[in-house]
Amino acid sequence: MSTTEDRTAAELPAQYDDGFGPQVGVGPHPEPWPDDPRYDPALLAAGDRRNVVDRYRYWTREAIVADLDTRRHDFHVAVENWSHDFNIGSVVRTANAFAAKEVHIVGRRRWNRRGAMVTDRYQHLRHHEDVLSLAEWAAGQDVPIVGIDNLPGAVPLETTVLPRRCMLLFGQEGPGLTEEARKHAAMVCSIAQFGSTRSINAGAAAAIAMHAWIQRYARI
Repeated sequence: MSTTEDRTAAELPAQYDDGFGPQVGVGPHPEPWPDDPRYDPALLAAGDRRNVVDRYRYWTREAIVADLDTRRHDFHVAVENWSHDFNIGSVVRTANAFAAKEVHIVGRRRWNRRGAMVTDRYQHLRHHEDVLSLAEWAAGQDVPIVGIDNLPGAVPLETTVLPRRCMLLFGQEGPGLTEEARKHAAMVCSIAQFGSTRSINAGAAAAIAMHAWIQRYARI
């Protein structure tokens, strides 16, 4: 029987594969291997085809999460999930890219993970049964909720200073934020649009709002 170190990249279990194929990432690490507990012997032997930045090549998932935890940002992301919105995966992927503190799923526990491109393995996720439980959690953590939706009375995101500690809350594609979500939001911000469409994709809106926070607070 072959050891884990003897396996090729194609033979590695799914936990090492993000679905990008053998053309992505790096091959086996030349010997001698690094003497560092953060490195995964299986990845060193077979190569690393995961959707991670180069600094994390060959690292274990646990080591990557631990390193991210030292520099996650002060904003949370929450999204309502009442009908398996396919945009949630995209929101999670963007939250990972911008190092959000946590992603909160409100409503159904199961969500479409395909758009996350396996980034949910490295992102802290928290589930809430309803908006009230989300609001109670946020209040207990002194994290104001900022709704993102083009609603009457919403303030323009482009001219608004987001709180450094905050939770960006997004509704579902189509209906947007529920009435309950609006009630618990400290403010609601709209994203300026200049074309004919009534709204933009929820995943795109989430990326714009997160980047607005990044522009103001992140160390580039």
